[in-house]
Amino acid sequence: MQEKSVIVRMIEVAGGVYAPGHVGELTQIVDFALVDAVLEETGTREKRLRLLPSRVVVYFVLALSLFEHDSYRTVWGKLVAGLEGLALVRPSVSSLSRARRRIGVAPLRRLFETLAGPVAARGQAGAFYRGLRTVAVDGTLLHVPDDEAITWRYPKRVGEKMEFGYPLLRLVVLVECGTRAVLAAAFGPESEGELPYARRLLGALDHSMLLLADAGFDATTFLHAIHARGAQFLVRSSARRLPHPLPAPGRRLLPGPARLRRPAHPADRAGHRGPGHHHPGRRHHPP
Repeated sequence: MQEKSVIVRMIEVAGGVYAPGHVGELTQIVDFALVDAVLEETGTREKRLRLLPSRVVVYFVLALSLFEHDSYRTVWGKLVAGLEGLALVRPSVSSLSRARRRIGVAPLRRLFETLAGPVAARGQAGAFYRGLRTVAVDGTLLHVPDDEAITWRYPKRVGEKMEFGYPLLRLVVLVECGTRAVLAAAFGPESEGELPYARRLLGALDHSMLLLADAGFDATTFLHAIHARGAQFLVRSSARRLPHPLPAPGRRLLPGPARLRRPAHPADRAGHRGPGHHHPGRRHHPP
């Protein structure tokens, strides 16, 4: 007879209509008290007890981001999958949509602002380089529904004769290397490039950070703005790019192209020694 193992899992959930407000391990970070405080601060707590309380709706929206390819019903099913035996509501898709509109974006924005930030402990492998916390900025494109309620803000791409494809949303984020913790984010229509969105994230930088970025972020004004925040940066650039170095404190840059000139050999600094003079350590080429 084969041996069998029984694994018993216990989870702590709220009672009554608040029970579906649980998203597994994420609830340990985004706990009930934090969500309730954010709802209170933003004035979005329900005025009367509903079958879909505001706290549950917040966790539902968080679950939608975790399971972005699933329908409303499927995501709700994941929220209540471990709650067998409890008397739970089974809301319709329209009820869930109305609940999302009721709480709006304010509590989700405030929740993000509260939780966003670095999490790596000092010296954690992969998150620091020579004492500086390494962070990175980059962008991506996300499809949004092709609906008139959205396309006024996120228009579709337009060709010579017609529109095509789904509307696109541009998302640019600043993350901590090693942990992937999000420090700041900005998004908007795809018609605007990554750099304007990246400028909105500079407030999250400080003197303890080293920013890594790709070639699209090598604009001089952007690099000066990073420098003004006290952060260091390492940005990839193209071979055609002519960088403008930033002077170190207490120093100044040489004017014009002189700073790009190759330094002379130390032996040449004493002046010209004549055509027959041989510098020690240098290969002599006869005339």
